[in-house]
Amino acid sequence: MMIEDTYPVRLDVVDRPERFRRSQVLLRGLVLIAVSLLAMFAWLVAIVYIAIPVVTAAFVSSDGRAAFREKSAPRLRRALHWIVAFDSYFTLLTDRMPNESPDQVAKFEVEFTGEPTTGSALLRLLMSIPSGIVLLVLSAVAVVTGIIAGASILITERYPDGLYRFHLGVVRWFARLLAYHASLVDEYPPFTLDCDPRVPAASTDPSSAPTSA
Repeated sequence: MMIEDTYPVRLDVVDRPERFRRSQVLLRGLVLIAVSLLAMFAWLVAIVYIAIPVVTAAFVSSDGRAAFREKSAPRLRRALHWIVAFDSYFTLLTDRMPNESPDQVAKFEVEFTGEPTTGSALLRLLMSIPSGIVLLVLSAVAVVTGIIAGASILITERYPDGLYRFHLGVVRWFARLLAYHASLVDEYPPFTLDCDPRVPAASTDPSSAPTSA
């Protein structure tokens, strides 16, 4: 006697095709890849989102509030600079990969205005949510438009100006949110998509960053 005859839960496939379609196999493979990438991205975002305020709080607790700008903030800015540089590279904004320094890809300057306490640093986990939600929506759109931009580059070696400006604005939003999330600045990131391409100023060494407001 088969178990299906005795067990109260039964399942059978309605129709087994005589010949399976290759297109359906390809479609499901692409869907699985997309879902896997989204899952990996979600885990990465969650880890970064949680880790940054926790690290900031640990620095403040270890160094003290007064020493945060001078000792800890430049190190945090440098770490965030790497994140922003890789984001710029994978968003196709540049062909230069940050092999040795993030300055090869993007200029990321921060005027340190944050004076966090351990509690206020951890509070950024909640305070950053509104801007983070908008960034997730913008990022979802950027994934779709990024495919279009990639196809254009493959065919014409050109990045459509409108798409470039949009993706630049999304990366800038991300950079500003990162700096706020790390308590490097107290000003909340503006809900504005800054899409204006401009030549960045020369890079400043973290140790020379301002240490007072």
